[in-house]
Formats: sequence, C-alpha cells, structure tokens
Amino acid sequence: MASQTQGIQQLLAAEKRAAEKVSEARKRKARRLKQAKEEAQDEIEKYRQEREKQFKEFEAKHMGSREDVAARIEADTKVKIDEMNKQVTVHKEQVIQKILELVYDIKPELHQNYAASISK
Repeated sequence: MASQTQGIQQLLAAEKRAAEKVSEARKRKARRLKQAKEEAQDEIEKYRQEREKQFKEFEAKHMGSREDVAARIEADTKVKIDEMNKQVTVHKEQVIQKILELVYDIKPELHQNYAASISK
C-alpha cells in the first residue's frame, strides 16, 4: 500500500511539473508573439517612412516644391490680369460709346402686355 501511495505521489508530482512546464511554455509563446508583433510594427513603420521619403522625392522631382508651384500660379495669374487690363484699355472707348447710345437713344414704346390689353 505504501508503494501505491508513493506511486500516486510521484504521479501527482509529475503531473504538477508537467502543468508548470505547459504553463511556462504558454507564457514563452505569448511573450514571443508579443515580441514578433512589436518587430512587425517596427518593420511596417520603417517601410512606411521609406515609402513616404520616396514619394516626397518623386513629388519634388516632378512637381517642384510647394513654393515653386505657388510662384508659378502667381506668375500665371499676373499674366492673365495684365492681359485683361490690356483688353479693357483697348475696348474701353467702344463700350462707353455703346452705353451712351443705349442711354441717349430712347424709343418710347408701350409694353407688350399693355399694348395687348388695349387691342382687345
């Protein structure tokens, strides 16, 4: 009987050690997964930064910097305004004459609605 009790004690002790080893293995696995996730996040961040840098270089090469774009837009706007001012100068007198003709040459007429009501 004593040997049976001793065998049971050994089985319980072995079971306890096995449970501890399984628990420790699960903890190691969780730590390794967490570490792998952090490493992946770092790698993703490095890749994102690298691609962003490449995009900025591409943008600067093909489009120029924002200041260049703003300067180009401002120059185009100035050219267009100058063209409009020239057109105003060229056509100013003709427009004034046309407006004066419309103001001075008044031809009194009955409104079509009033004229229609009189003829009925």
